[in-house]
Amino acid sequence: MNHIPLVDLKAAHAEVADDVRAGFERVLANTAFIGGDEVGAFEREYADFGGVAHCVGVANGTDAVELALRASGVGPGDEVVIPANTFIATAGAVARIGARPVLADCLPDTYLLDPQAALDAVGPATRAVVPVHLYGQLADVTPLVAQLPDHVRVVEDAAQCQGATRDGRTPGSGGIAATSFYPGKNLGAYGDAGAVLTDDEELAGLVRAIANHGGVAKYRHDVPGFNSRLDGLQAVVLRAKLTRLAAGNEARRTAAARYDALLAELADAGRVVLPVTAPGNLPVWHLYVVQVADADRDAVVGKLNAEGIGAGVHYPAPVHLTEAYRHLGHARGDFPHAEQAADRILSLPLYPQITPDQQQRVVDVFTDALGR
Repeated sequence: MNHIPLVDLKAAHAEVADDVRAGFERVLANTAFIGGDEVGAFEREYADFGGVAHCVGVANGTDAVELALRASGVGPGDEVVIPANTFIATAGAVARIGARPVLADCLPDTYLLDPQAALDAVGPATRAVVPVHLYGQLADVTPLVAQLPDHVRVVEDAAQCQGATRDGRTPGSGGIAATSFYPGKNLGAYGDAGAVLTDDEELAGLVRAIANHGGVAKYRHDVPGFNSRLDGLQAVVLRAKLTRLAAGNEARRTAAARYDALLAELADAGRVVLPVTAPGNLPVWHLYVVQVADADRDAVVGKLNAEGIGAGVHYPAPVHLTEAYRHLGHARGDFPHAEQAADRILSLPLYPQITPDQQQRVVDVFTDALGR
């Protein structure tokens, strides 16, 4: 069977294998396993790529969200507004601080956070709003920045948007953002890794201190903190892949456009709903997500997988319908757009190395799976 994965990590590794091998040898020779020159170089290079003044490498994307929130003044008893249709890590980062996630619905077409719903969810205890830049495009932060009270900070979850822009703006510019370098991301490490991005030198310094046990120098601890540091070996991988990220994102755009064309007939017939790009967005297509309109989504995914097509669902349950956050007191019907998306969406294989023939096969099997 000709297997087509959701993400082809083997092909991605083949492109950087020599660079990674040489970089690992440098780290091993210098024994710079925590921090060191490779980490410092990656932080500078990614800050330049992302159009921000500061990049602080950390252990993973969930820590990055938590660190950005902590540096923004969020603490126990505070409330943080997040989308109902995000990966559970966004809510987990809030809860780990001792704050309470407050949910808001998404827009029905892009699945991005509805700015008005987020503003309506702000209350006296709100300290931050976390727009999640989902599937490779940026949520609209402009109305949030303009209308939120001064004590409420926007903290962007940009785990799926390395290289994306909206109206020329990048995540973290003029504020603070968290990103993830989980292996399947557009810029993926060979394990867990993440970063916090900001133009604010004071915020960057605070994030760096909190992530280093609150330390600003050896055995000098000015704030409470914990351990969340990027290691040298992961920095090597990220540096090697970063040089190819812009080209990889462009290849993803080409592949997404090809899917749009191949699926146009199904979309015209009302069988599927194609992805919608919000105005002003230059997406990087972390995922290609369609909505199945008139078929059992789970059955369709099962048929795709049985034929060797690595389709997936991102995400099958909104935060309020998970057992972990049942205590928030919500029920089905409270966030209808998020719930409809969770019931109907599926992700088709998309990565820079996917070929037109592979995409044609994905669409052929997908069409058969939908039935007649």
